[in-house]
Amino acid sequence: MTFGEQPAYLRVAGDLRKKIVDGRLPPHTRLPSQARIREEYGVSDTVALEARKVLMAEGLVEGRSGSGTYVRERPVPRRIARSGFRPAGGATPFRQEQADVAVRGTWESSSEQAEAGRDVAERLAIKPGDRVMCTRYLFREAGEAIMLSTSWEPLAVTGRTPVMLPEEGPLGGMGVVERMAAIDVVVDNVVEEVGARPGLAEELLLLGGVPGHVVLVIQRTFYASGRPVETADVVILADRYRAAYHLPVR
Repeated sequence: MTFGEQPAYLRVAGDLRKKIVDGRLPPHTRLPSQARIREEYGVSDTVALEARKVLMAEGLVEGRSGSGTYVRERPVPRRIARSGFRPAGGATPFRQEQADVAVRGTWESSSEQAEAGRDVAERLAIKPGDRVMCTRYLFREAGEAIMLSTSWEPLAVTGRTPVMLPEEGPLGGMGVVERMAAIDVVVDNVVEEVGARPGLAEELLLLGGVPGHVVLVIQRTFYASGRPVETADVVILADRYRAAYHLPVR
């Protein structure tokens, strides 16, 4: 195979993908059978099967037990607000956006003390095994699950203080900046790194995805004078949502 030449299964998958994107194979249409693909494109059964696997892995089609493979409905991506500034009132960007546009946003959370694993310890500049408060969130919009978040805060910073539990107490539900300020910790920087990976089974179950769906993972860390005081992983389905950033001009 020369440079730039695609394997046969990718050429077939590419042509079928184009038909899906331009509407010649609209949502809920049955994908041509393996035999039909073989005849139409003049390829082997193996090539036809691999082409169908590519489309399924890309989330463009889905298998229905006893019926066949069908084109999936393609959602129009919606935005999820991220922010480089704190809106008035101290709410997080998600909560502020819900209030601004009167969207029916809700969230569920649970917190528990845990030992920091190696990755979390490195992000928080603490030792593996040090105690942290781990809080898991499920955010919904109009009842639909849209975003997951898992945060970790070192108990060396928040332990035995009124803000030890992020969603309880006098500042429960406020942003990290405001909660830390209440214990005289001044947050002066936040870093977000955005990456993508296949969704984990438990993530896709909560978010309504299917196996093979790609998720965006936003790794966020808040700092106070160079010391990490909170780190979190925010997870959203890549084909349904876009992370929209509002950054101040300096």
